[in-house]
Amino acid sequence: MAEVRAEMVANVWQVVVAEGDPVKEGDTLVILESMKMEIPVLAEEPGTVSALAVREGVVVQEGDLIAVVS
Repeated sequence: MAEVRAEMVANVWQVVVAEGDPVKEGDTLVILESMKMEIPVLAEEPGTVSALAVREGVVVQEGDLIAVVS
């Protein structure tokens, strides 16, 4: 199980996956937007998205949980 967390304060611009989706290492889970830059948040290991903790339009703080891949 891998918890994917935000590395910075940013807006959640786009949620690319849904709970239950299979992902490979390096797949984009969510795209964050900060200072007009798009920052993809990637799966760090293969598995299934077992939880999504964000939705589009919310602001995440550094260290906030984005998703769980198990």
